Amino acid sequence: MPLFPRRLAALVSAALLSAGLLAGPFTAPAANAVVGGTAAAPPPWLAAVGTPAFLIRPSGQFCGGTLVAADKVVTAAHCVDFLRSVPTLLSATFGRADLTKKDGETVQVKSVWVQPGFKETEFKGETVEHHDVAVLTLSRPMLDRLPLPLIGQGGLYPPGGAAQVLGWGTTSESDLVNARLRQATIPLVTDARCASAYGSSFDHRDMVCAGSPKGDTCQFDSGGPLVVNGRLAGITSWAYGCARDGYPGVYTRLAPFTLPL
Repeated sequence: MPLFPRRLAALVSAALLSAGLLAGPFTAPAANAVVGGTAAAPPPWLAAVGTPAFLIRPSGQFCGGTLVAADKVVTAAHCVDFLRSVPTLLSATFGRADLTKKDGETVQVKSVWVQPGFKETEFKGETVEHHDVAVLTLSRPMLDRLPLPLIGQGGLYPPGGAAQVLGWGTTSESDLVNARLRQATIPLVTDARCASAYGSSFDHRDMVCAGSPKGDTCQFDSGGPLVVNGRLAGITSWAYGCARDGYPGVYTRLAPFTLPL
């Protein structure tokens, strides 16, 4: 997924600094599009998370998010932790399949909650995200949009079962430009296989793996949903590259967490 998270962090921070919206440098988001997917219409609960000052990407998008209550969007902590002190710089855009367009609706973020224990380590030069979940409170409720239900505590992740991923990210490691929403159905992967790929960097208590060389998430998909049986079961988090053989995508396992909704 995120190939150069630190570089993207620098790009987002530089954009905000040049716009006079930040007072100093920040260490910020990793990114992750959907490899092997198809074009999709945005479901009512899917959000493009970003900031208008991030001109490198259409609509200022650098992550995804999922509406789980009228005014709550779940995303990855690594996407928004660097803006916790200035949450109003963030926005969530709904109903926009093509980020170069102006359709849909955009709402400002009022506050950011990051899961306690969120931290970053490293695997082969990639940033590993632990407890990678955040909740955005919107400045107004999205009363006309149906939220996506969360997986319950103790929810199951059956290996080989189907999961859906969506995002506006790139379609390969070498793809630099994609602004269209894409989706893919990918298989859930066993914890044993994931541990074999990532060693001690993989923690089954708060991570779950999914994907294959035929389908995966990639750059600018971070924070987006992993949907299992019609529920938000995970968050696009990290991986070693995109759709690399032997290295499935790693997602935040949401079942163990109690979120402030």
